[in-house]
Amino acid sequence: MPDPIKYSPEYNKALEVGRPPNIKQLFPNSKALIVSGKYIDRAMLKKGKAMTIAANARSSFIMRGTLMAAQRADAAIIIEIARSEGGRAAYCPTSLWNMARQVDAICNELGITIPVAIHADHFVIKKPDDLPLAKEEIPTLFEAGITSIAIDASHMPDDQNLLANIEVNPMIPAWAGLETEVGEIKGKLGLSTPEEALFLIQGLNAYNIIPDWIALNNGTTHGIEASGTGINVELTREIHEALKPYGTAGAQHGTSGNDSDRLRAIISETSTTKANVATALQMVSWGLEVNEYGNAILDDNGDVIKKKDEGLSETMWQEMLATAKDQGIDPGNYKKLNRPFENSLLAQPKEIRDRMIKAVEVFAYDLLTNVFNAQGTGTITLEEILKTGSHDPGPKAKVIEDPDNWTREKIIEKAAMITSDKGPDGDYDE
Repeated sequence: MPDPIKYSPEYNKALEVGRPPNIKQLFPNSKALIVSGKYIDRAMLKKGKAMTIAANARSSFIMRGTLMAAQRADAAIIIEIARSEGGRAAYCPTSLWNMARQVDAICNELGITIPVAIHADHFVIKKPDDLPLAKEEIPTLFEAGITSIAIDASHMPDDQNLLANIEVNPMIPAWAGLETEVGEIKGKLGLSTPEEALFLIQGLNAYNIIPDWIALNNGTTHGIEASGTGINVELTREIHEALKPYGTAGAQHGTSGNDSDRLRAIISETSTTKANVATALQMVSWGLEVNEYGNAILDDNGDVIKKKDEGLSETMWQEMLATAKDQGIDPGNYKKLNRPFENSLLAQPKEIRDRMIKAVEVFAYDLLTNVFNAQGTGTITLEEILKTGSHDPGPKAKVIEDPDNWTREKIIEKAAMITSDKGPDGDYDE
């Protein structure tokens, strides 16, 4: 039998004081350092010019590979799933209610000791009628081990976006990581503006709501990037500069379609600390051909290319392709094969499962160390937890807005004066 894992006194102390109450209750005997998303953000800011992976946990292979990469890099990370992917109408086997349990089990099995936040991404509220269900559902997420959440009401007009964020906030523990969003994530049209972002963050500040992150429509898309336009770094820098007094960092969505130099520019020129990585990790785990930054390489017919003897087995790949064809699923939506095939993938021989996990580890390690500059942030997070002596590092900013200027009526008046274009409709829920 392998030797038992030895945990330092400092690590054991961090487990004692740094895990949020829901995590302690769910996993009383665990050695996994699951923490608030606030701590992950703070570690990137403490190091400076660093952001970390928020890995989209579409499969157990992705979770394992990313956690192993983070351990090797000593990088604090986030594991997440979007409401559209892991909610009531899930198309992934990982859900908002089982993700924390899976991460905790993997960390204990493999001796993973880097700090990890469990993030409910894109908790979408598309219209005011969605609010009652949202207020009912959000507490259940924290009961299931979520330690960070992204409230995404960006599909609605600016005033309704702000009002929705205010209305659901009492359902979110004060210690939890918090992300908000402005300008629906949908590509190069209808980009977010400093005016929109300031309106949202200032209005929240007036209600003592201090988001850790804001996600912008800054030129990215989800899924396979076809245009090559990518992230608008200058726009992102301008918005982050305007938000500095309010302590809100950036959450970058759609990284799979952007080359390493553009991602390095986001790190060096903006206040981004969180980078969502989804499609790239899925493609890599399956053994598909990708470029250096994880965007799938397509053949002349617009199809993805499977590498021989990499990723999943050839037999399994052909079965997945046949299912996609029968169901009319195009390469841009192969993500919808995750849930129906997870058990079949787990039933493959160990050598195949291991190579799928290893491919994710190699890719994620390179991102964390050679692009995101996140190495060493695991230790930084541990030190910050011990220094704070609490599971809650507290807000990054104080209330500086006058609540009297942000009543419901004044919010509606202010929003009517904002010039914005949310771009064309599209399917960008994740």
